[in-house]
Amino acid sequence: MKLSKLGRITLASVVSFGLGFGVVACGPSNTIDFLYVTSSKNNPGQINIYKVSSQGGPLITLAGSPVSSGGANPVADVASSNGKNLYVVNHDDNTVVEFAINTNGSIAQQQVCTTPGSSPNQLAINKAGTYLYVVETNRPGENTGDGALVVYPIDANGQLGATGSLCTPIANGANPFFPVGNNPVAVNVLANNGYVYAVNENDATISAFTVGSSGALTAIGTFPVGVAPNAAASDPTNKFLYITDSAANQLIGFLIQPNGSLIAMQTPFKTDILPTSVQVDPRGIYVYVSNYNANDVSAYTIDRGTGNATQIAGTTAYSVDAGPTFILIEPAEARFVFTANFLGSTVSGLVLNPSTGALTGVQNSPFKAAAQPTSIAAVTHGNHAIEVIQP
Repeated sequence: MKLSKLGRITLASVVSFGLGFGVVACGPSNTIDFLYVTSSKNNPGQINIYKVSSQGGPLITLAGSPVSSGGANPVADVASSNGKNLYVVNHDDNTVVEFAINTNGSIAQQQVCTTPGSSPNQLAINKAGTYLYVVETNRPGENTGDGALVVYPIDANGQLGATGSLCTPIANGANPFFPVGNNPVAVNVLANNGYVYAVNENDATISAFTVGSSGALTAIGTFPVGVAPNAAASDPTNKFLYITDSAANQLIGFLIQPNGSLIAMQTPFKTDILPTSVQVDPRGIYVYVSNYNANDVSAYTIDRGTGNATQIAGTTAYSVDAGPTFILIEPAEARFVFTANFLGSTVSGLVLNPSTGALTGVQNSPFKAAAQPTSIAAVTHGNHAIEVIQP
């Protein structure tokens, strides 16, 4: 089944999720989101801040941008769903930096936490905003590539660690981490907050965990995936997990079982050359992949019954600037898609047609960024709701 028309959507049951923060209206500026793009070339690294306009999706640089990332080589960032906090991983400093997000989109550094091991690569936050998950290449005291998954509780102010014990991760016995495979490069937490998946590039595996009431993780198992998996995204109904494979130029889908285990879909889905990032749209009906060497985005429709991804009719890919490393669908209205372009030192914008999933270029795209952008996070401005399509 292919949900390619809005008329088909009305036949499905829907759940509305409010994604706004505060009670601020969009206002005369027509700003619907604030975008935070990390750039890695300078030391310390930088965070570019943009306003996303509802009038066609162009980016407007916020006054004072870019700002320091608080460390060297920022490779990933993520924002809390309540729009109050931004978290940035600085790979070379082994730090996670927490920022407070002001109502005008500006940010203020609040906290710097040194990770237990070394070379953190990626992070994810659960929808409840209570836990931050960070994967790092090496466990404490090691340099073998055997990876660690570090779980930080988030207090009511958005800071990492329990109150009175800031920066302290959830314990795994005597260890401040949960072991994963070799060279973990991605982590994903389901929308229901119940399961977490770490992608191990060198092992070509996924480490799966269930989340306990205290935040501690229990291993479910390890599942093989592709040749060189490097990014992960799940759908909002917690049924499907998608992994990009940079060596085989493919998108691999999994059916998520009630116990969190994974069953691979029968056939991988073709991407363009060197996929680097994958995002499922907040409605749960489309999935998009950025392709680093091809300078484009692959677009697919998701079959809500099987999870199979079918390339959207009319084109095999949509062009963006050089070296897209990360792709994001803005959370306010899910009408615009953005890529961080490492080689172009830009951000590309695309307009998402909600009835077909097709993409067209945002006027004046790409938009200038500080050198070597790596990742994108976003929060909404004002109150917005997106319908999640149920099977």
